[in-house]
Amino acid sequence: MPGPRGNAVIGQSGGPTAVINRSFVGAIIEARKHTEIEEFWGALHGIQGMLEDQYVPLFKQPSFVLDQIARTPAAALGSVRKKPSQEECRRIFESFKKRSVRYFFYIGGNDSAETAHVINDFAQDESYDLRVVHIPKTIDNDLLVTDHCPGYGSAARYVACAFLGDKEDNRALKGVKINICMGRNAGFLTAASTLARQYPKDGPHLVYLPEAPFDLDRFLGDVDGVIREYGRALIAVSEGINVEGNANVGPDAKPTYWSQTFSGWVSVDLPEKYRGEESGKVETDSHGNVQLSGSGTLGDVLAALVTSSLGAKRVRADTLGYPQRSFPLSVSETDAREAQMVGVDAILAATQANFDSGSLAIRRIEGLGEYRSETFITPLTSVQRQTKRFPTEWIQDGNNVDERLFRTYAEPLVGELPMTGRFVQAVY
Repeated sequence: MPGPRGNAVIGQSGGPTAVINRSFVGAIIEARKHTEIEEFWGALHGIQGMLEDQYVPLFKQPSFVLDQIARTPAAALGSVRKKPSQEECRRIFESFKKRSVRYFFYIGGNDSAETAHVINDFAQDESYDLRVVHIPKTIDNDLLVTDHCPGYGSAARYVACAFLGDKEDNRALKGVKINICMGRNAGFLTAASTLARQYPKDGPHLVYLPEAPFDLDRFLGDVDGVIREYGRALIAVSEGINVEGNANVGPDAKPTYWSQTFSGWVSVDLPEKYRGEESGKVETDSHGNVQLSGSGTLGDVLAALVTSSLGAKRVRADTLGYPQRSFPLSVSETDAREAQMVGVDAILAATQANFDSGSLAIRRIEGLGEYRSETFITPLTSVQRQTKRFPTEWIQDGNNVDERLFRTYAEPLVGELPMTGRFVQAVY
């Protein structure tokens, strides 16, 4: 026996990605094949649309429209950053019952998994057969259980390509360049910068991740050493660098982010031993996550410190920021394929006779000689709230990553990158 006959709802939540719509469209296309799903509605702006009864009928969309949407970055339904209360989750569940909704699919990160879990609990309490599937998505690649997250491969490709150009720029016109990459709690995106290394002496020469404690004096010493060795420096820094490092902290820990410490600085004349006490008010979302992106302060302060403390010339900083999320020309073929796969497999799983609500996860199929992956269902409680860290055994000396281990993991997800050139017997 298949799953119960009824209607389905799907929503998108959290930060958009370049391939989140592949999951969305993959679910629609597969749902059309299942007669037990009578109507399929898309909630505008995630749970906000569910609370306000704002839905798009999905089965009525022409195939050419769905094809265009699948190739469109960001969230076609509109996304949301909202932590619903227990009462709001109950309202959503009651609305589902009135609409005869038997299938609920929520595309998002660990906070979205938590929302899905709360709604699922209400259904179980009333013995209402609601099939809930959390579909993974996040560029930070920080969901537990899954080997990696749809959205990460394309964002990592953007970061790698940005550094691919910057390392040539840095070699051509020597100076110090600092790039701030996304990643509040996990260093996977920042580590992707190392995929730009193709020749000896290629940058990034230093890589700083949230998992390792960040010390300004150590940072300045590292930069000084690289300048002395190469006459230049290209540096990758995660927006989530913090004093303590968060490799082994629990889900409720509140790291002291350097972005947070510097946020109140209007001017960066420095040093006065770096004036770290001048922290300002930081913005948080409804889940309590500190908003670290959207400001160039961290890069500006680090650049000012390098200039004032080391006397370095041509010191510049960029914050890669939101373009990492939804850049259409950086879509990884593997990422696009797997994003669609999780949408399709979410429908296939939910419509099985004996299905327990859960989160879809990806694992690698080993022993094939080439990269392959498959999906499986893990309990919602194994994904919600907590986040995955970049493996500490992949971090070298607090300022670099083990290139062999990381490349083995990341290259199949990112895909082949453009190859830069070098003169034979180049002297620089």
